[in-house]
Order: sequence, then C-alpha cells, then structure tokens
Amino acid sequence: MGTTKKLVVFILALVLSLQVQGQRKKQSDFRIIGYYSLKAAMTADLKTVPFDKLTHINLSFLNPDTLGNFNQDLSALIPFIKAAHKHHVKVLPSIAGGGKHEYYHKLLKDENRARFINDLLLITLKYDFDGIDVDIEGSDIDENYENFVLGLTNVLKPHKKLVTAAIAIFYKDQLSDRALAQYDFMTLMSYDHTGPWKPSKPGPHSTYEHALADLNYFRTERNIPKEKIVLGVGFYGYGFGPELTSPASSMNYGQIVNTFPGAEKADQMTMPDGKMMYYNGEATMRKKTLLAKENASGIMIWQILGDAAGKFSLLNLINKVAYSK
Repeated sequence: MGTTKKLVVFILALVLSLQVQGQRKKQSDFRIIGYYSLKAAMTADLKTVPFDKLTHINLSFLNPDTLGNFNQDLSALIPFIKAAHKHHVKVLPSIAGGGKHEYYHKLLKDENRARFINDLLLITLKYDFDGIDVDIEGSDIDENYENFVLGLTNVLKPHKKLVTAAIAIFYKDQLSDRALAQYDFMTLMSYDHTGPWKPSKPGPHSTYEHALADLNYFRTERNIPKEKIVLGVGFYGYGFGPELTSPASSMNYGQIVNTFPGAEKADQMTMPDGKMMYYNGEATMRKKTLLAKENASGIMIWQILGDAAGKFSLLNLINKVAYSK
C-alpha cells in the first residue's frame, strides 16, 4: 500500500473512532463525570484532557466573593469548553465545595437569592456552560437551601441547562425531598468517611461497603431512582499512624502507584514511615463500577487530575468496565 493510501486509511480510521466514541456516549445512559480544577482548566494542555473518557466535567470551584460578586474573568475557559463540546462532553461549573462558606447563608436569603441566581444564569449563558452543579455541603446547607434550588431550577431549565448536585450521607437530614427532586441527577460522594480531620479514627474512607450502604439509603429510604443518582469515587488516599497522635496525610492515586510499585493491586499499604495509606485500587474500582451499572446511572470522580497515567489509569478501567457488555 502506498504512502498516500496509508494516510487516507489512517484518517478514515481516526474519524470512525471519534464517531464511535461520540455515538457510544449518546447511546449509553451511563455517565462518567469528572471533577476538574477550574484554575487548571484555564491553562490546560487540551491534548492531555481525557475528554473521550468522560460524559461530564464539573469545574471546581466557581464562587463569588463574600459580597456575592463574581469578579473572576472566565474567558480563559472558552477553549476548554469548546474542546469538551467537540467531544460531546458537558461542562458545568460547580459552586461552593467542601468546607465552610459562611457567606452562602447571606446569598441564599430571600433578599439576595434572586440576584445570586441571576448571576449564575448570566455566567452559564455567557460562557456556554451546560448548567450548574450545586456542591453546597454540611453547615452551608440551611433553611434557604430548598428555595435556592427551586429558584435556580426555574431559571436554568427554560434554557435547557442542567442543575445537578453533589450530596453525601453525612448531611442527609438537611436535604429535603423537594430540593432533591429538582435536580436532573445527583452525584453521591461515597468517600471521606474518615480523613486527616479524624486522626483518632484511622482506616479506609471509601470502601465498597460504604458505597453499598450510601446507595441503599438514597435509593431505598429516599426513593431516588437509579437514573438520577451517580456513585462518587475518590482518586486519592489518606494515611494514618503509626501512632494515634500522628498527623494524617493524603496522596492522590497517581502519586501512590508511582511511588509504591504494585499498589494498584491493593486498597492499602504500609508506607516507609509506618503510616497506613488507604485508597481504592483496581479491584475495588472495578467492583464499584459494576455496582454503579446495577444500582446507579454512572460514576463520578473526585478528581480527574489525581489519576495515574497509562496502564494504571483508573479512568481507563472505569470506561472499560462501564461500556463492556
């Protein structure tokens, strides 16, 4: 075969591959959602972003200042958003995030809520985002949360934009059924059952059993249908010990497998300083993906930049398991 024919065949194969990837995402109801640093997305080498292995990207985090003003110039995100859309990937900025944001209590009050929601709408339309992800957690959830979610949904839905949320069992009693019913879907953060903030409670923070119990609560007791809930997994680990008084530590999955050969085959390992590092290796991630195929509508990842490269990539593993018959 001549050089020109080889080139033509290569180009046709590449085009077909891209079409198949796009069709796979359109045909499959299984979501693969990755959180990605908003700041990193502004300067990302787009060739390194795994758009072909994701259906949604949540940018963490988009927040106003304490007075409610969005002063950040987001124009540097435009190439990232366009590249995602070219790969049929939806992009949503995620608001709030873990930890306390005391000013949200003021923003969600009756006298400030409409302006805050309108600002989110304007940002969504200006930058062609596909919706807003609500990651208001813990003590930031108050008596105005439900009305905020209702208002945000009423404003975004006419523009065919998504409204999603990250939820967790830790603050289940603060989440009203009416608020949860508004979301297109929710990502269940089934991790951080312990962590560096609890050095006296060493152990795994994100087991398969945690995932089973968390899904069971929201599916059974809160009656959330399968198609509206996504199982969240963590691409990181926490280290405890060797003493209860020792400070805990954290490492992302890529660091763990690059530092400790064979770590991908386990869920925990003893580090040189005597700490025990707990995380999810390949076997547990495979089991969680199968669980999500049966009892949820996808996998959510916190966060994509914590993945390992090449053959140790958990994202590659999730895709292989998710889309195999």
